[in-house]
Amino acid sequence: MKSRRKFLQTLTVAGAAATLPIQLMAEQAKKQKIIHQVFFWLNDGVDVQDFIKEASALGRCKSVDKFYIGTPAPTEARDVVDHSYQVACTLFFKSIEDQNTYQVDPLHLEFIERNSNKWSAVRVYDFVI
Repeated sequence: MKSRRKFLQTLTVAGAAATLPIQLMAEQAKKQKIIHQVFFWLNDGVDVQDFIKEASALGRCKSVDKFYIGTPAPTEARDVVDHSYQVACTLFFKSIEDQNTYQVDPLHLEFIERNSNKWSAVRVYDFVI
């Protein structure tokens, strides 16, 4: 009985210790800045400059810290470089909460509603810094 009780106590402590790193990582992620990169492949006939003007409104969303928009750089063609998209945006957020707020910002939702017919594909890459 004594060894069983000790085993259960050890198991409980080990289980709690195993979840601690996950909880710490989640707390740290909440405090980290987020970079949100969006790549657009536009439909034929969509004017890139007009689309850039429309997409620039995303930088006015309240939770966006920094915003950049552009087209593929004329860098050397290599297997690892993708020049196939037409427009890309990079948005900086001070926290994951700010990025979550951006997702439901009326300017963001309005941009999607007005312009989703202009692209054939979108890819998003988010990472913490």
